[in-house]
Amino acid sequence: MAELLAREGATVYAGDVLDADDAESSPVTFLRLDVTLADSWQQAVDRVVSEAGRLDILVNNAGIIDYTPILETTEEIWERVHGVDSKGLFLGMRTALPHLIATGNSSIVNISSIWGLAGVPSAHAYQAAKGSILNMSRNVAAAHGRDGVRVNSIHPGYIVSPMTENQDPAISQSIVDGTLLGRPGQPEEVANAVLFLASDEASYITGTSLVIDGGFLSL
Repeated sequence: MAELLAREGATVYAGDVLDADDAESSPVTFLRLDVTLADSWQQAVDRVVSEAGRLDILVNNAGIIDYTPILETTEEIWERVHGVDSKGLFLGMRTALPHLIATGNSSIVNISSIWGLAGVPSAHAYQAAKGSILNMSRNVAAAHGRDGVRVNSIHPGYIVSPMTENQDPAISQSIVDGTLLGRPGQPEEVANAVLFLASDEASYITGTSLVIDGGFLSL
C-alpha cells in the first residue's frame, strides 16, 4: 500500500513497531509507531505534519489475529487483539482528524476483514474488533463528511501476508476453497483499492465498505 501510494506521487510515512529492513532504499519514510498508545500516535502525526506540511490520507492497516473461540478467550487475548485492531484505529482517526479537516479534502481508509461482515466459529476477539471497524468508519464518515473527510472500510478475504503466512494451512485452504476465484488474494490487489479510495477518483464515495475476497462472501 505504502509503496503504491508513493509511486503515484504521495509523500508516504509508514508506521510500525519494528525497524524496516529496506528503509534506506524505499521511497517511503518509516517511523516508529505503537498504534495502541495515544502518545505514539501524536508523535507520529506531529512529525508528518511538521515535515510534509499537511495530512491528506490516513490508512489504518495495523492488525493481529487470534483464532481462539469465545469460551477460551481470556481478557488478555481480548485486550491484546482489540488494542491493535480496534483501539489503534480509533486513536489514529482521533489524532489525525484535526489535520484532515484542515486539509478540507481528505480520505481515511480503514482495513477491516471479511470477518467483520460474516460469522466464523472461532477468532472471537478478532471478529469483534474487525466488526467494530465497519461502524467506526461509518460514524466518522457521518460526523465529518461536511468537513471534507471521506471515510471508507475495506474488507479483505484471505490475502497472502505476514499475518496469514504462519496460520494453520487448513484454515487458509478452507478459505481459498470457498472463493469463486479459487486462489488467495495478493497484497497488491488490496493496495489498488486503497489507492482508489484515497484518490480524487473516489471523491463521491464515503461511508461504504468494499469487499475484496475473491467472491468468498458471495457463496
